[in-house]
Amino acid sequence: MYDTLELILVLLAAAVVAVAVFRAFNLPPVLAYLLVGAALGPHAAAMVPDSEQGRHFAEFGVVFLMFSIGLEFSLPRLFAMKRIVFLLGGAQVIGTVFIVTVLGMIVGLGRAESFAVAGAVSMSSTAILSKLLVDRMEFDAPHGRQVIGVLLFQDLAVVPLLILIPALSQPANVLAETLGWAAFKVVFVMALLLFFGQRLMRPWFHLVAKRKSSELFMLNILLVTLALAWITEQAGLSLALGAFMAGMLISETEYRYQVEEDIKPFRDVLLGLFMVSVGMFLDVAVIAQHFLAVIGLLLALLLIKFGVVWLASRVLEGSAGTAMRTGLWLCAGGEFGFVLLTQASGFNLISAAVLQVVIAALVLSLLAAPLLVMFSDRIVMRFVASEWLLRSMELTRVAAQSIATDQHVLICGYGRSGQYLGRFLEQEHVGYVALDLDPDRVREAAAAGETVVYGDAARRETLIAAGLARASAVVISFNDVRATLRVMHHVQAIRPDIPIVARVVDESDMEQVIQRGAAQVVPEMLETSIMLATHTLTLIGLPIGRVIRRMRDIRTQRYGVMRGFFHGSDSADRPDAQQERLHSLVLEPGAYGVGRSIAELGLEDLGARVTAVRRRGIRAVDPTPDTRFIDGDVVVILGVPSEIARAEERLLQGK
Repeated sequence: MYDTLELILVLLAAAVVAVAVFRAFNLPPVLAYLLVGAALGPHAAAMVPDSEQGRHFAEFGVVFLMFSIGLEFSLPRLFAMKRIVFLLGGAQVIGTVFIVTVLGMIVGLGRAESFAVAGAVSMSSTAILSKLLVDRMEFDAPHGRQVIGVLLFQDLAVVPLLILIPALSQPANVLAETLGWAAFKVVFVMALLLFFGQRLMRPWFHLVAKRKSSELFMLNILLVTLALAWITEQAGLSLALGAFMAGMLISETEYRYQVEEDIKPFRDVLLGLFMVSVGMFLDVAVIAQHFLAVIGLLLALLLIKFGVVWLASRVLEGSAGTAMRTGLWLCAGGEFGFVLLTQASGFNLISAAVLQVVIAALVLSLLAAPLLVMFSDRIVMRFVASEWLLRSMELTRVAAQSIATDQHVLICGYGRSGQYLGRFLEQEHVGYVALDLDPDRVREAAAAGETVVYGDAARRETLIAAGLARASAVVISFNDVRATLRVMHHVQAIRPDIPIVARVVDESDMEQVIQRGAAQVVPEMLETSIMLATHTLTLIGLPIGRVIRRMRDIRTQRYGVMRGFFHGSDSADRPDAQQERLHSLVLEPGAYGVGRSIAELGLEDLGARVTAVRRRGIRAVDPTPDTRFIDGDVVVILGVPSEIARAEERLLQGK
């Protein structure tokens, strides 16, 4: 056996390796923790003992998870989504619990055991699905709003389930009395905490915050969370309920965001420990013995939850495509399923064999969740005939909005950055078409007369409908680099010659986007810093001319291609005609410059400078003198018109 320190080192090493591997394959880390528990637990390597103290310590992961959910609980948000949350979410949880309970009793499980299994499988993964919604930019899509609403109801439903499952462990003749007493205690304790807590929490946190000590603030969070968890436990309720109440009370104060950041490391580590303890339940031999039961339960779980969500969404919302997408997103299991199963096992409501089968089915469903989401669009397009018509109507609306525009700017994303850009373009009488996936924003902006339409810029057909072939530039205003790169991929496949301007939040992403072919990348942090410096230097008395020159130098050094600009055909006779400008030149097969380097061609001796070379859709900024050209290269030259003309002759004819 290992001593305590060796045991901790083994657990940490296994967890680090497993989580790193799962992250590399974009799999949820919760599965890595389950795998570690199964591999090191008493049914496999037996390196980690299955002790009562270890399980009790791991329960604090659930405590902080429930605290985080309470912290994110928002009455205004709940009210705004009340139809989706209470009707669709309620139908999903209640319908799934009812059907699975009945099926469990039909196959021979007891009533309490069937209910415990039903409650566990009715949950979906908030962590996995919310991250996928953000990554796929579908948070504001119709199915995205339904998914979030159902997940919110599931989070609320955990509270009564945590109360009902222990009550079901009582004898049948006192069950009604036990449930009534438990309900009374819940109402009494919650009313007491809400009444006094709301009056005490804000002034207490204000008093602690005035000390301006992050250490004291962190200790206070732990004190409040664990104290309320202890109060509910002393009342015969769960620790998790008290933690949920603590999060709810703090969410009504102005300290919720700071608390959320401070508590996150504790929550993630302790939740990982809890998942390790759940993984220790897994017995591979028992699962192999009941393999067909595991597969059968997995298929039943996916089909029942999909069917319930699809039917409820069709009745409430009407769209077959949205209903099918929502069902595919929500049909897998979730983390709270393991929480409820652990509690049911602790009260001996569920047999060891059934526990193994249910946990194994939930683990497999979590593995399937990202795949179901990935292929959801293809499945919907295959089985929902009306989806083609709806997609065609969407593209028709986009095309109708853009058909009268030519040489316009295509704006991908109409958030604050996109809206500001649209107003600037409008003031300069430059046409634009904006694409956005927030239906409320699109409706209000379109009603105000702005040329914005609902459409996914990450889809090739949407970009074509928006007039990409006729556009003069594309601006991508997303703050997600992966989404930006997806849009750029389609834009370059359709119009490799069109300039792309992209926004990034941080400079660390700038080089990656430039390498993929963006003509210009605007790092938000750098621009904010430049504006802060401009105002600060002006206010402390530096001459405005000197400040402007300094800022211009910084931008020139950082952006590179900001020296010069591409001129149109009508600019040759303007006063700025002898200013430096940029010129793009395509090296066709047979051009003199093909096969020669910048140094060999002596371009800099002519006064011109090669600022970038675009090759097979990839753009290299500030190429070295040793850079050798090949046919098909797009060469970007900086210089005054006479220098550019000489450089063009040298590259094409060798003169």
